Amino acid sequence: MSTTSSRPSLPSYQSYLGDFSIDDVLARLSDQGDGKLNAFDACCGRHLRAGKADELALIQEDAQGHVHHLSFAQLDEQSARLAGWFESRGLKEGDRIACMLPRSPELMVAVLATWRIGAVYQPLFTAFGSDAIDYRLARAETALVITDAANRAKFAGIERCPPVLALGGGDTGYPDDLEWAKALAHAPSSQPPPRLSPEAPFLQMFTSGTVGKPKGVAVPLFALAAFALYMELAIDLREGDRFWNMADPGWAYGLYYAITGPLLLGVTTHFCEAGFSAQGALDFMQRHGITNFAAAPTAYRLMKASGLFDDAGERLSLRVASSAGEPLNTEVVGWVELALGCPVMDHYGQTETGMTCCNHHALEHHKEVGAMGLPLPGYRLAVLDTEFNELPPGESGVLAVDVKRSPAYFFQGYTWQEKHPFVNDYYLTGDVVMQQADGSFQFAGRDDDIITTAGYRVGPADVENTVLTHPAVAESAAVGQPDAIRGEIIKSFVVLRDGHAPSKALAEEIRQRVRERLSSHAFPRVVEFVDELPKTPSGKIQRFKLRTQAAGEHQHALGERAYGASPDQA
Repeated sequence: MSTTSSRPSLPSYQSYLGDFSIDDVLARLSDQGDGKLNAFDACCGRHLRAGKADELALIQEDAQGHVHHLSFAQLDEQSARLAGWFESRGLKEGDRIACMLPRSPELMVAVLATWRIGAVYQPLFTAFGSDAIDYRLARAETALVITDAANRAKFAGIERCPPVLALGGGDTGYPDDLEWAKALAHAPSSQPPPRLSPEAPFLQMFTSGTVGKPKGVAVPLFALAAFALYMELAIDLREGDRFWNMADPGWAYGLYYAITGPLLLGVTTHFCEAGFSAQGALDFMQRHGITNFAAAPTAYRLMKASGLFDDAGERLSLRVASSAGEPLNTEVVGWVELALGCPVMDHYGQTETGMTCCNHHALEHHKEVGAMGLPLPGYRLAVLDTEFNELPPGESGVLAVDVKRSPAYFFQGYTWQEKHPFVNDYYLTGDVVMQQADGSFQFAGRDDDIITTAGYRVGPADVENTVLTHPAVAESAAVGQPDAIRGEIIKSFVVLRDGHAPSKALAEEIRQRVRERLSSHAFPRVVEFVDELPKTPSGKIQRFKLRTQAAGEHQHALGERAYGASPDQA
């Protein structure tokens, strides 16, 4: 049954700011008192010393419905053995160790073992194709890849593939693979986790590639403070909560806040390996008594559309729910409160900064449906005009972080200087917002070339470049088309080379090429063949015209040369 009626009175946002100190937050994450950090120690080691060895770090349900548990003591023991194997291979502090695994206990062990030797964990989304993997491994000079039989083939064609540690080892069909079972049977590391500077990286992220190629984001240990603050104040994660964040750990929101965040607070996190379905989500929530839930708006929209949750509130144990990835629809907010029996709050952030603007569950402040909320304590946000001057409330401009006045801010720039996003001590997010009189922020728009589909931000360039690898394609442009469930879907406008004719089969070939080479979340669900693309006199594609056309087609039938994905892909 919903427990919203038992919520205690909350401290006010302003009173919390009055007592806020980032040093106090950092002190809670380390019991060493040396001014240094280690991610393994913050997420596991100190909990053992605090007497929480037998408490559960993870409850995982695999694709066959079998449930697995991992206590903090087991996480410590298994990560120590894998860390010992890492050391025997010569892996060391600062090395990038990449992992492509489903939501599994092995994934959790791999992450913690990486941190245990002071190495840097590099996530790989299981839906990535070979081109997306190749770029990230080469860019990061990755020292080791950890994967399983289901994903192993994606690494076969990579020219500079590092050694592969595979679940199943030689049984994957790649005899040179190193065996996970042998690695986990290794003698445990005898070295204490290295104490590192707060500026040392512990995660090697990549942006979603919204403009050009994905950019590297090396997340420093100092970010642990911001992650903990988000879990405490926005998510309102409490001791005894049963927490489920549906986000995939191959992306920032899942890795930051489905693994790192709950472990920092010593609270059990839940993994569901099976793909999303409304029935599956309902059953999982009931079986595991989930009290604290986080997901992208797409998940809430699919749950609402299914009708399965309409009277589920009394059968669920939800206390609070959170949403991130794109603005949450007003009608969905009302539905969650009525159907799920708990409040839902919208949160905003980026890979670079973590979550920075939130409707905080654990703080009392005005919460307007459809608004981004107030800055996470430790961040000062501003709205800038085209000359980078701060704008007053009521005027739209680019959202920026005031770096010098944001003690929780941690992003120092892209790993390989792919772009310089700073102006006059501000970090520019690229998102267009408006600040309201009460200090809260509201989306006013965004970079229109960016496509936000099911919570994933996709830049048109990678989609277009992958479509162009098809020998029949001469030109390509990708835009977002409105969609009731995903917010937007990707639509590709394609100009064919001479000698090729539009057909449903050709459209499907193009879709599959993007799915296999780029990723299964970034393929065009609609392909339309056109004679030419609208362009400026200088030859730049006028995507705004194509977006207008796609939005009109959302209301009407597709044209005779436009082909949508089959129902099983939709």
